[in-house]
Amino acid sequence: MSDDYSDRNFDDLAEKFARKVYGGLKGEIRLAVIRRDMQAAIANITGARSLRILDVGGGLGQHSVELAQLGHRVVYSDISRVMCDAAREHARDQQVEEQIQWHCASYQHLSELIDEKFDLVMCHALIEWLAEPELLISQLRTWIDRNGWLSLTFYNRNGLDYRNLIRGNFHALERQFSVDSGSLTPQHPLTPDDVLAWFDHAGLSLCSSSGIRVFHDYVTTLRGGHADPSSILKMELKYSTKEPFKWLGRYVHLIAQPTRSN
Repeated sequence: MSDDYSDRNFDDLAEKFARKVYGGLKGEIRLAVIRRDMQAAIANITGARSLRILDVGGGLGQHSVELAQLGHRVVYSDISRVMCDAAREHARDQQVEEQIQWHCASYQHLSELIDEKFDLVMCHALIEWLAEPELLISQLRTWIDRNGWLSLTFYNRNGLDYRNLIRGNFHALERQFSVDSGSLTPQHPLTPDDVLAWFDHAGLSLCSSSGIRVFHDYVTTLRGGHADPSSILKMELKYSTKEPFKWLGRYVHLIAQPTRSN
């Protein structure tokens, strides 16, 4: 899948990323779905001990900070210096900066900086920005303890196509896919089939799957419950795990574990 793209660094779009991706209700839905799914995975790890957690492509650090606040030992990494600085500032504000190990590095160079296995490896909305997304999953697998978990989100090509169908953007579906350099549409939106095939190749077994924003982004006319953000969030959480809706989310969140035979 390699092409002329390089891995995306958000140094130039960090402010736009924070505002458009995590600002407002869209960001609340995203964080709520991921938080719920990860809490369920963490609950399956026996004992109340402090967990070893790796956040690859940690961005603004919301999950790293939340987990550090709960007493877990977190290693954060991101290729963007601007993102790293923003995440550290957030951690400093929440008084957990010293509980997090910080690395400003690409995932390809992270193995030079860490040499351990983790109970939970998080990688949220990174894979779709890589020049060679098919290589990421196998690398993540090397950091997961044999009884550990992977939390992965990706931008869903099915959701992108569905949105274009609803809005009549048929020309976008008929031409070769491309994105503007200043766009927050990723260079490699992926289908669930793509990612699940890479899971299988890497020796990972799917444990749960959820859609993120399974209807919110598709609404063109506000009516009824669409005027109530709390109702939208409630229904997004409810339908995020239901077939077929979850596979039409703008993002998909997968929780996986190493295959027992590996």
